[in-house]
Amino acid sequence: MQRRATRSEFWRHNSMQSIGHQLGELFLQAVPTVLIILFFYFILRAVFFKPLLQVMADREARTVGAQKAAEAAQAAAGDKVKEYQNALRQARAQVYAEQEAARKKVLDERAAQLKDARMKASGEVSAAKERIAAELAAARREVEATVALLSAEIARRILQAPPAPPRPGRGAPAREAR
Repeated sequence: MQRRATRSEFWRHNSMQSIGHQLGELFLQAVPTVLIILFFYFILRAVFFKPLLQVMADREARTVGAQKAAEAAQAAAGDKVKEYQNALRQARAQVYAEQEAARKKVLDERAAQLKDARMKASGEVSAAKERIAAELAAARREVEATVALLSAEIARRILQAPPAPPRPGRGAPAREAR
C-alpha cells in the first residue's frame, strides 16, 4: 500500500529537488569562471610568478654570495692586519736592535778613546814628572856647585872691605859694596 504524500512531504521533496537543481545550475554557471581562473592561474604562474621567483632566488643567491664574499674579505683583511702588525713589530725590534748595536759601538769607541787619552795623558804626565825631576836634580846640582863659590865670594868681599865711617843722619853705619 502506497501511502500518499502529504503536503509537507511534497514541499520537502520539491524543495530538495529545487535546491539540487539550483545547485546544479549554479555549478554549471561557475564552470566557465573556474576555467577562466585556472587559465589565468597557469598563465600568471608561467609568465609572472615563475620569472619573479627565479629573480628572487637569483637575488637571494647573489646576496648570500655577497655576504660570504664580504665575510671572506673581512677575514682576509683581519689576516692582513695581523701580518702587518707582526711585520711592524719585527721591524721595530730590528730597528731597536740596530740602534742598540750602534749605541754600544759608539760607547765602546768612546771608552777606547777615553782609555787612549788617559794613557796618553798619563804618559805625558809621567814624562813631565821625569823631566821636572831631572831639571830639579840638575838645578840642585848647579845650586850646590855654585853655593860653595858664592859663599866663598861673599866671605871674601866681606873680609876685604874696609869698615866705612858712620854717616850722620842715617843712624846705622852702612858698608859700601864694590
